[in-house]
Amino acid sequence: MSKATLGAYARLMRLDKPVGIYLLLWPTMWALLMAAQGLPPLSILVIFVAGVVVMRSAGCVINDYADRKVDGSVKRTAARPLATGEVTPKQALTLFGGLIALAFVLVLFLNWQTIALSVVALLLASSYPFMKRYTHLPQVVLGAAFGWAIPMAFMAVLETVPAYAWWLFVANLLWTVAYDTMYAMVDRDDDLQIGVKSTAILFGKNDVRIVMLLQAIALIILWCIGYAIDATWPYYGAILFSALLCVRQYQLIKRRQREGCFKAFLENHYIGLAITLGTALHFYLA
Repeated sequence: MSKATLGAYARLMRLDKPVGIYLLLWPTMWALLMAAQGLPPLSILVIFVAGVVVMRSAGCVINDYADRKVDGSVKRTAARPLATGEVTPKQALTLFGGLIALAFVLVLFLNWQTIALSVVALLLASSYPFMKRYTHLPQVVLGAAFGWAIPMAFMAVLETVPAYAWWLFVANLLWTVAYDTMYAMVDRDDDLQIGVKSTAILFGKNDVRIVMLLQAIALIILWCIGYAIDATWPYYGAILFSALLCVRQYQLIKRRQREGCFKAFLENHYIGLAITLGTALHFYLA
């Protein structure tokens, strides 16, 4: 395999754009830290971190496969390997199958309950890219796919999923819908022309208000989860800091300009990181 082909595969998996890995990793870390009440077993930590990278890569591959006929018409995606012909559809499907097989091998080292939950993760990750053809709510499916690592993490550590873990899942789902709507706002004009659906189109003129509302509800839920884990000041401080970041994002998206919306989307990584650090410090200092 040539160096150019390997580079095209890496770009197809978005390894050159790690923000998607971060946005999937941080909520997974919230769950692992809470479930273990501190640092989780090293083996479980390694499996979940590797699983995040593999599943995010697989999701990008199947997303580009689903969008291969329209990406060339969208300014932001016109240079993707499938759109340019650097990678063929058959090669993309083969790569996707290999990544899914690798993810399944990783999950086999966990308990059977987590293995069972991983089937749902596969269905969500595989179906999301096709949802934008049938519903204006593909971001909700993405939120479920990105959040499903949360019940899996609790199951892997505790062999059960407590009630507050499902609220953590809901908070992450709402947050994901919010930041992926920002992402969809970048492509809204192109999506309207090619017939692709999104929450940015569904929300219309209320897009900014709804994004801010979703972020606010997500942070309120995370604040309440603090009572379930007997959180201390680092955790609550991280949520307050995240609220300030949300205010900054409002300033970036309120004019609905492409550059501002994309920058706001990228900066959600810092919200996830802040809450991860706050949760880790809470348990470290407890």
